Amino acid sequence: MNEDPARASLVSDEELTALALSADPHPPIDLSVAPWHPTADGLVGLLPEWYMPTPYGARRGGATKFAIGVVVAGFVLINALGLCITYGYISLA
Repeated sequence: MNEDPARASLVSDEELTALALSADPHPPIDLSVAPWHPTADGLVGLLPEWYMPTPYGARRGGATKFAIGVVVAGFVLINALGLCITYGYISLA
């Protein structure tokens, strides 16, 4: 029976364990290798840019701020009156 070449190249758990146990725990450090600096690649935050881009905000105009304030004040007023708007229509809480 012919063996699949992809499966023949796989390493078993026993072989991986033997390789890990035989490895040098303190290998010599090559001084010619340049150190890795995360800020040199444009990484400013804790996560890389390809994983989660840095958020940025846009300046809002006065009309947008007023509209947001009206919506928030409306929700506060509805809750202060003891009403509920959870499902999209006002009802008694």
